[in-house]
Parts: sequence; C-alpha cells; structure tokens
Amino acid sequence: MDRSDISAGTPRTPGAAAEVGSQPPVGDVATPPVERVDGIPIEVPDPTAAEAAPAEALEKKRQKSSRKKQGYEWLILVAASLAVALVVRGFLIQAFYIPSESMVPTLVKNDRVLVNKLSYKLHDVHRGDIVVFKAPEGAATAQVKDLIKRVVGLPGETIEGRNGSIFVDGKPLDEPYLPPDVRSRDFPPEKIPPHKIYVLGDNRQDSRDSTFFHAIDEGAIVGRAFVKIWPLNDLGLL
Repeated sequence: MDRSDISAGTPRTPGAAAEVGSQPPVGDVATPPVERVDGIPIEVPDPTAAEAAPAEALEKKRQKSSRKKQGYEWLILVAASLAVALVVRGFLIQAFYIPSESMVPTLVKNDRVLVNKLSYKLHDVHRGDIVVFKAPEGAATAQVKDLIKRVVGLPGETIEGRNGSIFVDGKPLDEPYLPPDVRSRDFPPEKIPPHKIYVLGDNRQDSRDSTFFHAIDEGAIVGRAFVKIWPLNDLGLL
C-alpha cells in the first residue's frame, strides 16, 4: 500500500476541526454570551453594558451641572463683592491721599488715610478731629478738590491767633498733637457762626486753612480721618 499521503502526528478525528478555538477564554477577558438557534450561534447583548451607558451619561450630566452651578456661584460672589465695595466707598469709608505738607508732622505728603463718612451723622464734630472737606471756593485746584485739616474751633466760639498760640473764648488752646516749637499765625478774634467750624493745618506756617478762607460749613465735611494706612511702617490711628 502506498502510504505517502498519510501525514505524521496525531490522528485526525471527525469534528475535531470544528472544535478548534472553542475553548473557554483564558484570564479576565470577557466574551459576550452566545446562544444557538437552529444550530446558528447568536450573540446575546450583555445587560450590564446596557445599564452602564445610561449611568455614565448621567454622571457626565451631573458633573456638567455642578460646574455650571459653581460658575454661577463665583459670578454672584464677585458681583456681591463689587456691590459691597461701592456701598462702603459711597456711604461708609473712603481712602484719601495727602497731596501737600500742610499737616506735617502728623501727616506728610503721599500718606494715605481712611475717612469715616458716617461719623458726623452719628455725633457732632469734636475739637481736635482731623477732617476731610470740600475745598471752599478759591482754595480748590484742578488736582485737589478736597482738603484735610484739624478742627480747632466749634460753632459759637470766638477764636484768635495771638503770639503764636491759638485762643478760644480768650483761653489758650492746649494742642498736645503739635510739637512744642510750632507757632501758629496771628489773626484777629473771629466769632464762628452756627453750623460752621474753624480748621487749621498742623503745619501752621505752611497751610491754606481757615486763616485764609475763614470757618467752613459743617455740611462740606466729607468725613473724619481716623487711621493712617500708608506707609505700612507708620500705620496707626489718628
């Protein structure tokens, strides 16, 4: 018998070829379940995959909604902060800088102060207060619309500058905020009208103040300077 067409190796059995590759998957590789209808394999959809798709879409939608909500919250926070800043500046506190040497040594040029705009809505003006007020006619310039001075005379009082000192109703005024060598200008007695105050710069020989434009209206006062905020190494109450 001619045996040249017989291959060596494991004998082949009927149906063996059909079973090649039908072994279960190795490891964690998942395969979709298979059913046979009339001997024809049909892939059955994996129910867990169908559930995962809506869940993933829902999570993305939730994250997008959360980011949008956070954006609105930040927008509201910024808007509220700006509104508060405008209200504070308009009605409560405002910063001013010192443009001249008229308040030396208490304040020098380019110092910054905070002014309480509510003070004199709550109480009367006090002697010794440092006030910011609208510059009277003839005292304002293109750069300077407000002035800062110290209150030395109150409504109804008679004020006078004599021999380098200030006299109120005939009595010398104690001014502990001034260095001992400071001398005020001399000026004749002046009766301060109702609702007006007399203001002087602490730098008495170099200040355009009530010795030039007389007493000012209380209604012209912007507010009371209560703290120096610049320079930082000289921060303090006034």
